[in-house]
Amino acid sequence: MPMPHQVQMQIIKRRLVGKDGVARVRELRAILGDLPDYKNGPYADIRKWVMGEIEQTRTRSRVVHRDSIAVRREGVAQVALVGAPNVGKSSLLQALSDIQIKTGDYPFTTLRPVAALTMIHGLPVQLVEIPGLIAGASEGRGGGRALLGVLRGADAIVYCHDATAPLDPLREARTEVAAAGIARTALLAATKLDEAGPDAIEHLRHAIPDLRVMGVSILDEASLDGFREAVWQLTGLLRVFTRRPGSADVDPLAVRAGATVADVAEALHAGLGAACRGGHVWGSSARFPGQLVGRDHQVVEDDVIEVIT
Repeated sequence: MPMPHQVQMQIIKRRLVGKDGVARVRELRAILGDLPDYKNGPYADIRKWVMGEIEQTRTRSRVVHRDSIAVRREGVAQVALVGAPNVGKSSLLQALSDIQIKTGDYPFTTLRPVAALTMIHGLPVQLVEIPGLIAGASEGRGGGRALLGVLRGADAIVYCHDATAPLDPLREARTEVAAAGIARTALLAATKLDEAGPDAIEHLRHAIPDLRVMGVSILDEASLDGFREAVWQLTGLLRVFTRRPGSADVDPLAVRAGATVADVAEALHAGLGAACRGGHVWGSSARFPGQLVGRDHQVVEDDVIEVIT
């Protein structure tokens, strides 16, 4: 007997994370071969969705936009790394993921947005490095309008600033983002912290009081872990766990703060939210382990939810 269709859909989406083009089509075909050949019901709908994804991926691969710099969203959230040229954005992205980027101690080493996934709390978060924004970017200078268009689609912003450098380039980058009418939750990452003096962070906090400031060095794993945690808080997401009735296995799932059991069910599979009657909950939101709750029960970080339909 096949596993519940909502669990199967969750597994399929995880198998597709990080895959595009030919690799995505190959994985989709493998998924199609693994699915039961039902003509009706939820599994038939899943087969139809997979075949539609194959066709859409083929279409995207055939269309080439020479000047396009669109970034395909992946993971549970997209966070943009923004700042002046040569402040360490590429090095930070490399330290947080498996991607390899050309880096150098000179401006404009990165000319197009670069996306990579980093795992936070067991969930993939997409970081997108935006090439250095300069004065006049909002008016098109240095390809600024296209870059800001990418930034417009992000869920949050991490402004990156070399902790040893003057503040003017950072202020210019923030001015251009504001001029483009882009307002996102944000924090300031003081990069190259290992090269900075002991008062660098306090100086930045005093100079930029409207942003949370945290130091990060690619040579210090503890600071990278702290950065990941700060990024997670920036997304406004909660990590919960789901499990099937009768199983001890749990899977992480990202939901918005204030999410209910019905929202968790909907996040597992489209349409499951409407069928959800409630669930069993283990965690801080429950009065006792395995409490039976209604569909409108609000979940909190690290709750384990067993959905009932």
